[in-house]
Amino acid sequence: MNSRAYETRMLALPLVCRLGRCNVGEAVGPAVIFPSKISPDAVASRLFPPLDQALIHALACEVIAETEEPLSRQSLADLVRRSRTTLGKKISRSSVWRMLHEAAIKPWQYGHWLFPKDARFAEKAGPILDLYAGLWENQPLGPKDYVLSMDEKTSIQARGRTHEETPPRPKQTRRIESEYERNGALQYLAAWDVHRGIVLGRCEQKTGIKPFGLLVDQVLEQPAYENATRLFFIVDNGSSHRGQASVERMRRRDKRIILVHTPIHASWLNQVEIYFSIIQRKVLTPNDFATLEAVRVRLLLYEELSNKTPRPFAWKFTRQDMLDWLKRASPHFLTASAA
Repeated sequence: MNSRAYETRMLALPLVCRLGRCNVGEAVGPAVIFPSKISPDAVASRLFPPLDQALIHALACEVIAETEEPLSRQSLADLVRRSRTTLGKKISRSSVWRMLHEAAIKPWQYGHWLFPKDARFAEKAGPILDLYAGLWENQPLGPKDYVLSMDEKTSIQARGRTHEETPPRPKQTRRIESEYERNGALQYLAAWDVHRGIVLGRCEQKTGIKPFGLLVDQVLEQPAYENATRLFFIVDNGSSHRGQASVERMRRRDKRIILVHTPIHASWLNQVEIYFSIIQRKVLTPNDFATLEAVRVRLLLYEELSNKTPRPFAWKFTRQDMLDWLKRASPHFLTASAA
């Protein structure tokens, strides 16, 4: 069959046959060409019954120190090797991966988590979540009430690479030299308007009460905030704005300012941290700046571009979600307290 005739025949097949597996009979023609009804899962189930799959899950869940193997954690290759020994038959890498991937619960996976240590966690976090939802003391915010999430991204280095990067080539990415020279560091202070999606930032040589006060001045100079009824500033417990002293200091600066602190070890409640993670990925990676001025210009340029199309974050974690989570996590708190 010539190539044109073959292409014509393939185009005549149903799309599922052209893209997937098909069974072909001895006769020629579309009538005897049909999608295969044999799925990879069915093959795996026949070759590896539930007991085999349970054994593989058990291997993945084993405490590595008890396996008498020189491992800190198992790779997929380790599990394939051990599965073959345990089952006494061959099993492919893809089969092991599929069994683990399709498991309803995966104890072999883990993520780091810091449980709240603030005894007043709910009391402090609740008002912040209410503000994100447009409430304060169970009353809707007014049209001239603004919520700003504020913090500092510290020690942003300017790392000048010792050699220029190499351009990309076919099948090879551009390469950035690993070695660098430190050309100083600066601090980026920012205020994120939670409901408007606007950001105001500035770069300073160091953090502290005075630099944070300059950010507050910058906020108050904006026309939208000059005529505000209330300004809610959400901050963490950093030294620039810690404790009751910072609340009183802001009150003296402007009576409209209401400083709201996050619980201890809960800066993730501060939305400006999301903005900081964005600039870390989009602005500061890869870090290749000859001067601190280059870092400052890049940060403020991204800030300007971001404000041209402001978009608030789609925050969905509510006060009720927090209460539900604390209820589920309470046994862990009790265990930690007993220890």
